[in-house]
Amino acid sequence: MTAGRIFTALALVATVALVSACGRRPGQLDTPYEAAVQARKDAEKAKKPLPPEPAQPETDKPFILDRLIQ
Repeated sequence: MTAGRIFTALALVATVALVSACGRRPGQLDTPYEAAVQARKDAEKAKKPLPPEPAQPETDKPFILDRLIQ
């Protein structure tokens, strides 16, 4: 193989890996707000100092790539 073909193949593999990693998986991880609420509940049960009250997040804003994965 020539250097040009090797470079092209590596660029193609990198592009496919980059595009396949885009997007979100809803429902698998807690949001930062949910994690802060849970940390507050855990601290309350353990009778430790409470962390600050988390602010309610804004509504979910659509992202430009969301249409590709739906």
